[in-house]
Amino acid sequence: MIKRLFGKKERMPKAALKPPGINKPMELVFATNNENKLKEVQAMVPDHIKLISLKDIGCTEDIPETQPTIEGNAMQKAQYIYDRFQRDVFADDTGLEVHALDGQPGVLSARYAGPARDAKENMFKVLYELEKESDRTARFKTVIALIVGGEEKSFEGIVNGTITEKPVGEEGFGYDPIFQSVGSEKTFAQLSSDEKNSISHRARATEKLVQFLNKNF
Repeated sequence: MIKRLFGKKERMPKAALKPPGINKPMELVFATNNENKLKEVQAMVPDHIKLISLKDIGCTEDIPETQPTIEGNAMQKAQYIYDRFQRDVFADDTGLEVHALDGQPGVLSARYAGPARDAKENMFKVLYELEKESDRTARFKTVIALIVGGEEKSFEGIVNGTITEKPVGEEGFGYDPIFQSVGSEKTFAQLSSDEKNSISHRARATEKLVQFLNKNF
């Protein structure tokens, strides 16, 4: 078991840093079964690092997400895999935080309207709760938690924006049709995948993860 569950992040030990010019083959579990996400991130990491999915390690159970924060959920998922499979791993968690709703839906973003995890119901609940609010500022946040050799590291990506008055666009998923990033006249659901990935919260967190892996492994 890892000694510390959540709290102050520990630095990777100096021994974990790679010597100049040396790259050892490494397998890293990405705690997902989404093949598109797996391929997308695999294309970004160094060639000597092979990403494998939950299916690849035989993990078929539901991974608990019971922490009160996005950061906590990401680390809980990573630690669950590390403890049970003893494999280096990273996991992510994402949420929409609306200022006028005191940061909600936040960690409850996927099930804001109930346990059915209905994306449209979640979206319309946010719109309903903002009907009488003038402040519609919000942000998307992704946190990636990495555990290698028992040591923890976290990477955060944030995109600030506003909630529109109605859904616009057909692309993306979740709250994308009602989120418009700062400086854009389009919602995330109006952007192509390439356009969204160039500015998204998940892309920003992933970029930090990749930079860390490139430098240290």
